[in-house]
Amino acid sequence: MLSPERLAQPDYEYLAQRHVLTYMEDAVCQLLENREDISQYGIARFFTEYFNSVCQGTHILFREFSFIQATPHNRASFLRAFWRCFRTVGKNGDLLTMREYHCLLQLLCPDFPLELTQKAARIVLMDDAMDCLMSFSDFLFAFQIQFYYSEFLDSVAAIYQDLLSGKNPNTVIVPTSSSGQHRQRPALGEASMLEGVEASLFYQCLENLCDRHKYSCPPPALVKEILSNVQRLTFYGFLVALSKHHGINQALGALPDKGDLMHDPAMDEELERLVVRSRLHRTAQQHRGEEPGAFAFQRRDKLEALERVPSAPTPNQYRWEPRE
Repeated sequence: MLSPERLAQPDYEYLAQRHVLTYMEDAVCQLLENREDISQYGIARFFTEYFNSVCQGTHILFREFSFIQATPHNRASFLRAFWRCFRTVGKNGDLLTMREYHCLLQLLCPDFPLELTQKAARIVLMDDAMDCLMSFSDFLFAFQIQFYYSEFLDSVAAIYQDLLSGKNPNTVIVPTSSSGQHRQRPALGEASMLEGVEASLFYQCLENLCDRHKYSCPPPALVKEILSNVQRLTFYGFLVALSKHHGINQALGALPDKGDLMHDPAMDEELERLVVRSRLHRTAQQHRGEEPGAFAFQRRDKLEALERVPSAPTPNQYRWEPRE
């Protein structure tokens, strides 16, 4: 049932807010690129599967970065997929370098930019060497903030730098391009790391930024809560506070609380089914290798029994290849 707020919202605003046109354009492109395969089961089924995958958040798997970052839903889906796929890294207590985490990101998005991974690692490591080891949870929550709020943080960095140099932050140009080519974050030197800026003034600038920013930003009330607890802070101190704030993680809604980060019963059950299926398959192969050709009927019976074992559900029945 549609909410009263939705009914009162003009259609064009709803389409823009939900990025429906973005998904329709992508679906049509996928349809044209895979029309020979899709013709076997029909266009209606293709669109059903496509939008089911969008709802489930599996539509971003193995897609190009431009599509991964195209909408807030895509970004949240990618964060959730990264957590679910590599949760065992944290569960096993493994510590990885920035480069190793970047390799994991590229397994899901082959052209994922190294710069974003470096920025996320810098939130964790601060002035430490970038080849230091990081826990999965530390990197994941820092990466969440840097990736989801990327454009917003670029503007925040520019405001911070202007405050340090005494310039008027209201002259900062907010990025508005949807192409992903945004103003580069200015280098933050030793002075900015040690001095910081006045928190109340910093919040006033960020409040104005949130009002006019077209991209996702953290809830202003939570930003105010962070900045009201200190008199001065550095830019990276602000990023650390964002990454560790329980309320901001909940508002974003992509990841569980830190205490539940290693628990995912649905995924554990799915992995267990995959393990069982793999064992059955290996057993069948061993039997085929041991039995002579005279027992072909027995081998066929075993294969038929193996095929009747229910397979683990895949998140997306049809894998759409990235466009060139």
